[in-house]
Amino acid sequence: MFSLRDRVALVTGGSRGIGRAISVTLARAGAFVAVNYRGNAKAAEQTLAEIREAGGDGVLLPFDVSDPEAVDAAISAFVKERGRLDILVNNAGIALDQLLMRVRPEEISRTFEANVAGAIYCAKAAIRPMMRQKYGRIIQISSVVAETGNPGQVVYSASKAALLGMTRTLAREYASRGITVNAVTPGFIETDMTDALPEAAREGILRTTPVGRIGRPEEVAAAVLFLASDEAGYVTGQTLGVNGGMHV
Repeated sequence: MFSLRDRVALVTGGSRGIGRAISVTLARAGAFVAVNYRGNAKAAEQTLAEIREAGGDGVLLPFDVSDPEAVDAAISAFVKERGRLDILVNNAGIALDQLLMRVRPEEISRTFEANVAGAIYCAKAAIRPMMRQKYGRIIQISSVVAETGNPGQVVYSASKAALLGMTRTLAREYASRGITVNAVTPGFIETDMTDALPEAAREGILRTTPVGRIGRPEEVAAAVLFLASDEAGYVTGQTLGVNGGMHV
């Protein structure tokens, strides 16, 4: 069940945290995984090493998702080499948290270029080979704050909410071509970012999480694996929350 044997996947922002867990999980299920990263080659190499330790295989694919020419060139070359692209996970993104009154215009631009435009560029490049195959899985990694909101994250939450609209629209556009498009909204997950939070902030978040604990990246990756599988062929345009009950 949930085998990805002979599938080819691309995970953007796959070098650390949730992206790493997704890359390893898809590879363990049988997919050949391209691990995208922008600047941290060492972390990306560690992800690839973990993929191979898990019995999978993959390759590193460095490019900036906010650069449309780089996206097209990298994905086109990868598809030409592998012959196909079955799964795209739009995970790359940034968070520049700030109260609205302090947000600078350049922070808005950077966030939307990475989180929204980057996902659109990658989806556009991936859909071409998927249409030829009449098969594809596109999975957006959004956030629970897209659904609940969160003080200090007005720009980030707006960008992640945009992915949900993109998901529903693409699902309608390409369902007839055998391409499904879904989103996952993680809650409070153990990553380098959350590890840096003050203890008081962590305790506050846990009080609003009914299951009473922090989630693991592997739990998000398990949801992605389901949506990437053949078993999810009748699921499209949906949002799957992995948030411990923060949004019910």
